[in-house]
Amino acid sequence: MVAIPGGVFTMGTHEPEIQQDGEGPARRVHIDSFYMDQYEVSNEEFERFVSSTGYITEAEKFGDSFVFEGMLSEAVKADIHQAVAAAPWWLPVKGASWKHPEGPDSSISSRMDHPVLHVSWNDAVAFCTWAGKRLPTEAEWEYSCRGGLENRLFPWGNKLQPKGQHYANIWQGEFPTNNTAEDGYKGTAPVTAFPPNGYGLYNMVGNAWEWTSDWWAVHHSPQEAHNPKGPSSGTDRVKKGGSYMCHKSYCYRYRCAARSQNTPDSSASNLGFRCAADTAPGPH
Repeated sequence: MVAIPGGVFTMGTHEPEIQQDGEGPARRVHIDSFYMDQYEVSNEEFERFVSSTGYITEAEKFGDSFVFEGMLSEAVKADIHQAVAAAPWWLPVKGASWKHPEGPDSSISSRMDHPVLHVSWNDAVAFCTWAGKRLPTEAEWEYSCRGGLENRLFPWGNKLQPKGQHYANIWQGEFPTNNTAEDGYKGTAPVTAFPPNGYGLYNMVGNAWEWTSDWWAVHHSPQEAHNPKGPSSGTDRVKKGGSYMCHKSYCYRYRCAARSQNTPDSSASNLGFRCAADTAPGPH
């Protein structure tokens, strides 16, 4: 974990890119010092948790999870007869879970250092609790994402590719049909890939979406706030950071101020998490 110094920052933006997501208004937010995982929780870490507790994820209990069509084998695709109307590239795959991210014929053996996927908000809370940690609030997450920079689009600044370098794992090419993988990855990347931000945190944007502890709402008070924790109730939880599937043409959400949401029992092949803590936890 990394110690994040307390401070005040501008949360959200006065120039929202995706109106319906509640990215604005820009507002001053004070954050107390806390600790943030340097990396997204990896398959290796999640496996340690499962071996130690016998935990069964919600995707495993439900028997299926959503997988991006572009990652599926023809055999798995032939078996599926329904999709998400608004996003036909999302398919419910029987047997898809953190251990089998693209369905029963897939494995994570060569991806132990990649972010764990197909974890619901409830699964993420269970892991963080086991590790003596918690999920970050949306404000803590965004403060961490910005890495000490004010009003920048990305954790490293305003240019997507400074000096032509890739700083995040997102989609290159035409979404959803052609992924050129110019950043080196068609799907997820190791949690240690790409340069860290000013706080030493890796992959805050791109790679996998990350759950936060906040309930979802799109209307925010412009008033200055101290350690806000979001609404007291809701139906969906906030996720931040975007994923390897994000492209400016349809999901320009690999910005610090960007946000999205899912129900707490949802899981998908581009959604993971990292933990936060008030004090540095001892060795687990």
